[in-house]
Amino acid sequence: MSDTIQDNMVVILDYTLLADEEILESTDDGEPIEFIQGIGQIIPGLESALYGMKAGEKKTVIIEPEDAYGDYDPESLENAKKEEFSEEIPLDVGTFLDLRDDEENVLSAQIIEEDEDTVTLDFNHPLAGKTLTFEITVSALRPASDEELEHGHAHSQEI
Repeated sequence: MSDTIQDNMVVILDYTLLADEEILESTDDGEPIEFIQGIGQIIPGLESALYGMKAGEKKTVIIEPEDAYGDYDPESLENAKKEEFSEEIPLDVGTFLDLRDDEENVLSAQIIEEDEDTVTLDFNHPLAGKTLTFEITVSALRPASDEELEHGHAHSQEI
């Protein structure tokens, strides 16, 4: 068994995520994340940075937008009439909505502007266009089981 991170290994990772020098997420107050390396469960830049790391190892990783959530696309804004939405939905700036397109795909959007009759929806990921800094610690790792690989996700268990 390898003691370094490679494809098809379950990685248990503690991290703090920063953008623009502001902490956005951290596992400090909760559970570490657990995922199978190499199958695209985390952003590409972070996944690439993990290869070869060992349990207990710490690192700071800076990830450019193209290896995270992509560049901000100003064409991903859309105006919609307020009357198209259910009255129960708060149409306030900052509200996140899950909407369906014509093929029933779920798309997430955030309301970034509103006026009397319309809202402007931003379909970009909230972190699009941002350079991300991850302070990471590999808490543990192990080979993924055949069942985990078949299911496409790690099954929490003691390591």
